[in-house]
This record gives sequence, structure tokens and C-alpha cells, in this order.
Amino acid sequence: MTVSNAKVDFHFDPMCPFAYQTSVWIRNVREQLGISIDWRFFSLEEINRVEGKKHPWERDWSYGWSLMRIGALLRRTDMALLDRWYAAIGHELHDLGGKPHDPAVARRLLGEIGCDAGILDDALADASTHDDVRSEHQRVVDAGGYGVPTLFMDGQCLFGPVLVDPPSGVEALRLWDVVTGMASLPHVYELQRPKSAADAELIGRSLRPYLDGRDWVSINRGEVVDVDRLAGRSR
Repeated sequence: MTVSNAKVDFHFDPMCPFAYQTSVWIRNVREQLGISIDWRFFSLEEINRVEGKKHPWERDWSYGWSLMRIGALLRRTDMALLDRWYAAIGHELHDLGGKPHDPAVARRLLGEIGCDAGILDDALADASTHDDVRSEHQRVVDAGGYGVPTLFMDGQCLFGPVLVDPPSGVEALRLWDVVTGMASLPHVYELQRPKSAADAELIGRSLRPYLDGRDWVSINRGEVVDVDRLAGRSR
């Protein structure tokens, strides 16, 4: 039975293409059912940090972490502002292949969602925005989580759904039934579809804007996409 009065905490890292795809799906569910989504944070930079390297909060600007700090400040005014911020930076990176993690682009996107571009400076000047991101990241880790998307609903912590080509309409609700059904069964721990070569090719095509625009690591255009690594499931 479709659950229409649910409240979901959706933990995301804006740099993760799979979290973004899942956010597109759950927004469609919200449009149809009126569910409540509280956007929360998780850092792939931190969970995958190599020992001896700086923590993201030790850097002046740290891609996903800094974008989430901006989101944390926006959320203090209204969750709807964070909702719009995540949609804007996700679309820029994962649909258009742009660079919202460039401060100049981030300023532009703030303006496009109706906010003052100076919010970027305010967020970076406010050390407590580090605390907001860090505490929500730690919430996932303490629950045994390791990546994004991570959902909290009805007291349950779920990793996923990890998907491409997010469903809409009736198909989105069918997936919602699967997710809420799993949340209602606390001793069902994992259900996974093995990925064939054709699946890997489909995933690679769907991630092409993200992969082509990714400037923080070297990319081999013929690489096999590691879904678990990109979603943070490397542990």
C-alpha cells in the first residue's frame, strides 16, 4: 500500500551522481503524494579520506563540503531554500556537466534561486556550518551507513535506492512502495541487482555529463563505472 504521509530524512553529498538521481525520483514522489523531505548532509570526501590527508573542514574550499555549508546556512532560514539549492547545484553538475563546486558558479546559482550571492561568504565565515554538516555526516556513520543516498524513515536507515534514469509517475510510486516496504521489514538488510556489461554501459551513458565535467580526478573516458565507489560504498 502506498504510504502518503511519510517523512523522510534524505542525506546527500551534492557531488554524488546517484544521490542526485534518487533526489529526482523522490521529488516526483513528493509531487504525487505530498510526503515531507528533510534534506540532510553526508560527506564522501570525509568517508573516503586517505589517512594523513586533510579533513574537508580543514580546507578553505572543499567542493561538496563547502556546497553543503552553504546549504546549511540556507536551511536555517527555510528548508525550501536548501531544497532549491540542491536541485540547482545537482542540475548544474549532473545534468549539464557544469561546475557548481567553482565558487564563481556557486555564486551564480545562488542568484538563480533568488538568494544573495554573498551567502557563500557568510557560510564560509560561519564556523558553525562545519558543525551542521559534520553532525549529520556522523549520524549516518553512527547508524552503520557508508554512502549516499541514505534515507531515514520510520526509525530505519536505508542506503539507496541507487538508480539511473529515475522513474516518474506510476513507476515512481511503485519504487516508493518497494522502499517503504523494505523500511517496514527491519531484518531485511540488502536486495541488490547484479550489473551486467549492458547495465554498466547504461550507467556510464547516464553519468556522462558528470564524468566529462569532473575535474578533481583524472578520468579515463573508457572506464568501467564503479557504482559503489561513486556512491561512497567503498568501505
